[in-house]
Amino acid sequence: MGMRRTVGVAAASAAAMVLVAGCGGGGPQSGGDQKLTGGKIVLGVLNDQSGAYSELSGRNSVKAVEMAIADFKAKHGDKAVTKDITVETADHQNKPDIANTKAQEMYDRQGVDLILDVPTSSAALRVADVAKEKKKLYFNIGAATTDLTGKSCNRYTFHYAYDTYMLANGTGKVTTEQVGKNWYILYPNYAFGQDMEKSFSTAITAAGGQVVGKDGAPFPNTTGDFSTFLLKAPTLNPKPQVLGTMQAGAELVNVVKQYNEFKLREKGVGLAVGLMFITDIHSLTPAALAGTTYTDAWYWNFDAKNREFADRFQSETGTRPSFAHAANYSAATQYLEAAQAVGTDDADTIVDALEGKTVEDVFLRNGRIRAEDHRVVHDAYLAQVKPQSEVTEPWDYVKVLKTIPAAEAFAAPSSECKL
Repeated sequence: MGMRRTVGVAAASAAAMVLVAGCGGGGPQSGGDQKLTGGKIVLGVLNDQSGAYSELSGRNSVKAVEMAIADFKAKHGDKAVTKDITVETADHQNKPDIANTKAQEMYDRQGVDLILDVPTSSAALRVADVAKEKKKLYFNIGAATTDLTGKSCNRYTFHYAYDTYMLANGTGKVTTEQVGKNWYILYPNYAFGQDMEKSFSTAITAAGGQVVGKDGAPFPNTTGDFSTFLLKAPTLNPKPQVLGTMQAGAELVNVVKQYNEFKLREKGVGLAVGLMFITDIHSLTPAALAGTTYTDAWYWNFDAKNREFADRFQSETGTRPSFAHAANYSAATQYLEAAQAVGTDDADTIVDALEGKTVEDVFLRNGRIRAEDHRVVHDAYLAQVKPQSEVTEPWDYVKVLKTIPAAEAFAAPSSECKL
């Protein structure tokens, strides 16, 4: 791979939970509703619906969860544990204090059995604390911090789609080996970006590279201006061969636009993207990112099974699903199947049913829910953005270079996690 190739990393954000043994069975018959709080199941989707992360997940993740409910009801019919399954949703605006308040409202006032999604690692960690305190279930999909399965792990929290280790282990390693050894890292200065910087620095060093400079940009960056950092990169000594951007969503879009505007590639500084979603590529166009390699959790056109889901999703939303959308669908499905199998929405009973399960669904390939730390492991993908000339239909912007097996994609359980 020449110096002029770009490399990026896209995160997998996935979500799919567990196919519990025996879930094909009938579940409780008449009177079974007594085992459900209020005779119903309430799912909560808490995420960014107005800001930097609203396109990659946002309102369309609510739609994905609604699709999961409809499919569950169609599958089980009169034998479903309940027909009364609803969704509550809220916008946490990427603010930890708002996420904390909304999570408490969902569990206490709205009777939510399971909170889903919660991008923005600082917000995600606050919700994990609430789940632990309330002894209520939480499947995180949108956040990347490894602390969710490390020092902040707890019995009621599961981490579904991707994390910073998965991203760095794929992209950081490959980029250092193939593009350049000297890196400048630009990250959003909050839990996610700080964790990304650490994970990438570790992977770069292990691959024989070095980080020659790093800067934390304000988050959220309300001005959208990253010029100070981008203009600094080529002046460093030694000069970095790779700019590693750890921004995500709308902020990533701004960084890449400005990287191209300042012609950093022509100045010998390649681009690596830490976390990228299909919605980001759509916003920027493949031409702006051609050749960029990144780590992805799931791709809509990977195979016929994914494409069938993506066609249904597009008919509902007008857009192709990101890995976050597919993971939310999977997580909601696996929770409902677990409740069906055990015949109750009791959180502890469902946790016991999920731990150690192997799972296979549209999002989770070779999936397993680790009992040690509640990391949901699955295959991940090293992907590359196609040049515009190879794009034959809207949204099909990526080719999968290789599958990273589930056993390699995620870090071993952390000694810091005490469930």
